[in-house]
This record gives sequence, C-alpha cells and structure tokens, in this order.
Amino acid sequence: MRISSLMMAIIYFIMGIAFIFMAIRSADDTVWNTITILLAVVATFDFIVGFRLISSHFSGKKKK
Repeated sequence: MRISSLMMAIIYFIMGIAFIFMAIRSADDTVWNTITILLAVVATFDFIVGFRLISSHFSGKKKK
C-alpha cells in the first residue's frame, strides 16, 4: 500500500506541531538557547516539506 502525498503532508504537519510544542516547553528563561532554536529549525523544515507535499498533491491532480 502506498501512502499518498497528502497523508505524508499531514504527518509532517503533526511532527512540526510536536517540535514546536517541545521547543516551547524547553524554553525556560530565554528562547535563545541551542535546544529551542534547533527544535524550531526542525519544525520549520517539517512545515516546509508539508507545504511542498500539499502543493505537489494538488498540482498532480490538475495534470491528470
């Protein structure tokens, strides 16, 4: 069974939300610590991949 790009996008969005949640929880006194910035960068990567998967899903449907 093959997973559609829309389902993969949803998975990436859920992972992005989870990384944002972990980044918020790890910010104790200041936001400018290494772990918080690293978690925010990973969440940004997840959201970008999710948006690209959604756009490829809908552009693939238009071509058919």
